[in-house]
Amino acid sequence: MADINAIAKQFTDFYFTTFDSNRGGLGPLYRDQSMLTWEGTPIQGSKNIVEKLASLPFEKVVHKITTLDAQPSSPTVASLIVSVTGLLLVDDGANPLQFSQTFQLIPDGGSYYVLNDIFRLNYGA
Repeated sequence: MADINAIAKQFTDFYFTTFDSNRGGLGPLYRDQSMLTWEGTPIQGSKNIVEKLASLPFEKVVHKITTLDAQPSSPTVASLIVSVTGLLLVDDGANPLQFSQTFQLIPDGGSYYVLNDIFRLNYGA
């Protein structure tokens, strides 16, 4: 298997740069069987996922990644789990929001697609 940390870094750089500049451009990363759980709400299929991401109630967002961890997710397929934590700066707000996001990436030709994607804001108690 290729260096999973390098794959995870390349994927997250692309994902969050695209999310921050053109959420609709994330469509090719998902498939019909892909599942996004956004703050506890499950959404299935590339079209539905992109519609959800495009309809989020903010104009501008910047992701600042704090941690990035990756592990192989199958002994027989070159798939991986990627866990990200970081900060979201929304609409030039002064108070960043903490978030965590986990992806399961599945090989597809010379690239990967997102089979599973779980997003949560992390609120302090």
